[in-house]
Amino acid sequence: MSYVVRYGRMRILGACQPAPGMEHPRGQRVVVRSDRGLELGEILCPLTDRAAKALERRDPGEIIREADGPDLEHERTLPPLEKLAFAVCQELIAKRKLQMNLVDVEILFGRERIIFYYLAEKRVDFRELVRDLARALRTRIEMRQIGVRDEAKLLADYGDCGKPVCCNTHLTQMPPVSMKMAKLQKTTLDPSKISGRCGRLKCCLRYEYDAYREAAKELPPSGSLVETVKGRGRVMAQDVLAGKLVVEFEDGRRIIIGRDDVLSFEPRSRGPRRHGGPDDDPDDSDPGPYE
Repeated sequence: MSYVVRYGRMRILGACQPAPGMEHPRGQRVVVRSDRGLELGEILCPLTDRAAKALERRDPGEIIREADGPDLEHERTLPPLEKLAFAVCQELIAKRKLQMNLVDVEILFGRERIIFYYLAEKRVDFRELVRDLARALRTRIEMRQIGVRDEAKLLADYGDCGKPVCCNTHLTQMPPVSMKMAKLQKTTLDPSKISGRCGRLKCCLRYEYDAYREAAKELPPSGSLVETVKGRGRVMAQDVLAGKLVVEFEDGRRIIIGRDDVLSFEPRSRGPRRHGGPDDDPDDSDPGPYE
């Protein structure tokens, strides 16, 4: 039976095969051999069909042994070496005047490879840089270009909610988030308040979006003409989760009514848009300006 193991600075999920007859409890630290090299990882769960869908590494790894005291002590020796490698790389980047921003450095547990994570707006020719690093550090060098979300995954700690950022805790994939999700949930549209540590829309805007979208289907969209038990009017706003509408009647009154009080409705004609309502952005795939 294989296990799902989390390892590496980017919290990679991979399937690893244990030694014959060996079983490993959840949370146990283990030494594994992945396609990158020798690494220290953590057992998450047995490999099931459902768990396999979340895996980032399809190449099967191997669980070498349970991590013991010397292994954990060896792990503690790596951060000072990574700090040194970071400084060396920064100096060489400046010397060669490369247009790249070094983000983080990872030395694998077996020290057979050093991975440099960097940001760059354009393609960077770092072949000479790799040769310089290999000569200075005497090991295999890998340069890994990442995006701003991956930068947050590496460096960010806590979000505005006061909890650890999702990308560095439980998220294994980061699907796109759109402005439509923020609009439907009636959250503020202030970019400074709905953007995460990466500068993109917060991943948590997606968590409840499906529930809001299903609930919104039960309500006439904003701008619709509705026939209600209290008369005829126009929908001015929605409270999606509560299933209520703010309706302005022909005599100017505005009343909050429930969905069951609506007898029929006419969808609004396409014209100037009004804020709110599930139809405000008909393109559900549009990521919005902050994606």
